[in-house]
Amino acid sequence: MKESNKENKKEIQRVLTKKDITKLGFYSSFLQASFNYERMQAGGFLVAQLPFLKKIYKDDKEGLSASMKDNLEFINTHPNFVGFLMGLLLSLEEKKEDRGLIKGLKVALFGPLAGIGDALFWFTLLPIVAGITASLAMEGSILGPIIFFAVYLTVFILRIAWTHLGYNLGVKAIDKIKTSTQIISRAATILGVTVIGGLIASYVKISLAPQIVVNAEKTVSIQKDFIDKIFPNILPLGYVLLMFYLLKNKKVSPVTLIVITFALAILGSLIGLL
Repeated sequence: MKESNKENKKEIQRVLTKKDITKLGFYSSFLQASFNYERMQAGGFLVAQLPFLKKIYKDDKEGLSASMKDNLEFINTHPNFVGFLMGLLLSLEEKKEDRGLIKGLKVALFGPLAGIGDALFWFTLLPIVAGITASLAMEGSILGPIIFFAVYLTVFILRIAWTHLGYNLGVKAIDKIKTSTQIISRAATILGVTVIGGLIASYVKISLAPQIVVNAEKTVSIQKDFIDKIFPNILPLGYVLLMFYLLKNKKVSPVTLIVITFALAILGSLIGLL
């Protein structure tokens, strides 16, 4: 019994090195290499981590297969912060944590990281730097393009720092996570479902075009004056639930559902419904 307890308490040695995590930071630039409208960045997300997953699951083909399958699920996050998420998840993979916990954290974090990254980089830092450096360039100063590319390069290199931060945070949090795996897994899953629910309203847009003519001067929009005032976003929600039903219960291919969606959108526009 004593020997068994010692083995359980004994820390599992790390498989990945600091050099591996630095490589992961560079590999995270593959995130959008296979961007598509079915799973967004999933292909690049997996490709970036694959060499390190193979190292972790060197003698465990089933574990590698399960990890690859999970990493091919839908994800759409910010390229500059994705290294943080990859590092965190790989630290959990390395310790062979519960798959539900790993999936839950991934789904829960990719949305907030995307929002933070967009606000910091695309909407704040780079537009301001671009405006200042463009003014310098228009005045004939070579400092304009130099400063802009220096800032952009710095932002890119910071991916390595975020990746190490995510990995180290995951490693340090392992013991706390193990003591409350079920609670954290459930909380992460709930948060993840909430994030996906919020994404539905942002990604799926359905608006009915027909209007009711009251008189020569007034028309009433079915969408704005009726549906949006009673059940805002009810049409996107209903359509997503229908797609989920067909995907989950009827086993309809995602590609088929995408084609059907395109067809319905085109047809609806032609007949004046959308």
